[in-house]
Amino acid sequence: MSYEKVAQAKSQVIIGTKQTLKAMKNGEVHEVITADDADQSMTAKVVQMAKQLDIPHTTVPSMKELGESCGIDVGAATVAIKQ
Repeated sequence: MSYEKVAQAKSQVIIGTKQTLKAMKNGEVHEVITADDADQSMTAKVVQMAKQLDIPHTTVPSMKELGESCGIDVGAATVAIKQ
């Protein structure tokens, strides 16, 4: 599951939609993960750019759990794993 993947790559993660989009444009991203319970207007740009750039995209059910697997105390809508 992707929560474990994020937790293992903790030092190589980018948290947040703005930071993820920027890193994707710079070619720094290996994979993106979005939370199903996040506002779809926030995650839609990430999903669309992932398709355009042929970056693997995974979804997880919970923002809260995604944030916890990144080591933060708040939910995360979008997380990217660096190359």
